[in-house]
Amino acid sequence: PNDQSWRIRLSDLDTGNVIYEVSLAGGAIQSTKKYFIPFKIEVFKNDALVFIHSLALKDQKVLVQLPVGTLGDSLAWFPYVAAFQEKHGSKLTCGMSELMIPLFKDAYPELEIIPLSLVDTRNFYATYRIGLFFDDWDCVYQPVDFRYAGLHKTAAYILGVEPHEAPAKIVIHKRERVIQEPYVCIAVQSSTQCKYWNQPGGWLEIVKYLKAAGYRVLCIDKDATWGRHYTWTSIPHGAEDMTGALPLTERAELLMHADFFIGLSSGLAWLAWSVGVPVVMISGFTHPRNEFYTPYRVINYHTCNSCWNDPRHIFDHFDFFWCPRHKGTERQFECTRLITADHVKRTIQQIPTFKGIKVSVEHNSV
Repeated sequence: PNDQSWRIRLSDLDTGNVIYEVSLAGGAIQSTKKYFIPFKIEVFKNDALVFIHSLALKDQKVLVQLPVGTLGDSLAWFPYVAAFQEKHGSKLTCGMSELMIPLFKDAYPELEIIPLSLVDTRNFYATYRIGLFFDDWDCVYQPVDFRYAGLHKTAAYILGVEPHEAPAKIVIHKRERVIQEPYVCIAVQSSTQCKYWNQPGGWLEIVKYLKAAGYRVLCIDKDATWGRHYTWTSIPHGAEDMTGALPLTERAELLMHADFFIGLSSGLAWLAWSVGVPVVMISGFTHPRNEFYTPYRVINYHTCNSCWNDPRHIFDHFDFFWCPRHKGTERQFECTRLITADHVKRTIQQIPTFKGIKVSVEHNSV
């Protein structure tokens, strides 16, 4: 009734801070903070406390949604979903892309993993959503800007678990080695040009180098040729065509027996890391903190780099040629264009599983 005065207070149990407090005659309220907070709810009627509830997730039905269908994001975030369930002892459901579910369902029997299309948020005590929030300047959806936290660790901050880095668990049922010769997997494609290795002839040099060292070189991208407008990238000459829209579990099986993987800041790099394969990651548009740690990271600090992790530049998903600092100039995509084949070769030689002859590396100018 309008003649009654209600006051609702939302507090953080850990910090003791009042997050939100309002007086009203009637209605509904919600917190402006959408990430995990251990809330305490207090309801006062005419200044008398009539209801109190503290968040308790143990044995409660909880939903965590991974709303994107990209491989790298799902692999990066899922370990923190599992850590959240373990911390709180909840009956946790994870909604995610149906294509990703086979990677996780057998490795995490304590979780219910369902396609996003089957999610009904009304069935849960609490729900949380993981994502990359580019213009969340007031930190409504994330307590720490993901560009500072890193792609994977942003999920830890959103869910309130420790941001310890750990690969996702993947159960591989067919563990026998199909290809008996030593081989290396490569992936040269990506979703936008800034993610590519834009050094002219770079992949050709590396494939030639690996074959001279005694390896078969398998290209495991989804697409044999990919690009936009006037720029298209194809399988490097000399690499074997293992491309195609194969089940991700089959990709994991192939990667598991590779001596190492060479690729970009992409989902297949996260998959290789998840199955325990050394990863040579060639990337310049991201800062190393953005991805998992690999001792075989290839980045050139002598040139423009890390624009993805600069909050002054919001990534444009619709611009295939996004290069916020130098687009349209001779410096466009220099972050990877100036990563030389020699640099990548030296990095490969540091891998303990590199068993071939260490071919001498010539110095080339950039």
